[in-house]
Amino acid sequence: LCKLFYGPLQRKMGGLGFIRLGVWQNFVRAWRSGYQGNMNGEGFILGGVFVIGSGDQGILLEHREKEFGNKVDPADVLEAVKKIVPVK
Repeated sequence: LCKLFYGPLQRKMGGLGFIRLGVWQNFVRAWRSGYQGNMNGEGFILGGVFVIGSGDQGILLEHREKEFGNKVDPADVLEAVKKIVPVK
């Protein structure tokens, strides 16, 4: 399984990321909401969301986690998806 998207480098946050206040706020929010999540795999890789348009539209939305638990606004994703023009 090849885990490459737009390049060979994975974005990671090291152990010092755990001293950031935002990381702990996100953890507490997830814990209180009962989030179980997937605890398998590499825990230091930062995620992201891309909405890619058809044809020459390119990337319509790019969200890269700045710290663990940094989520994209679903309204932004829906707005970007509405901009996708079907290929004719």
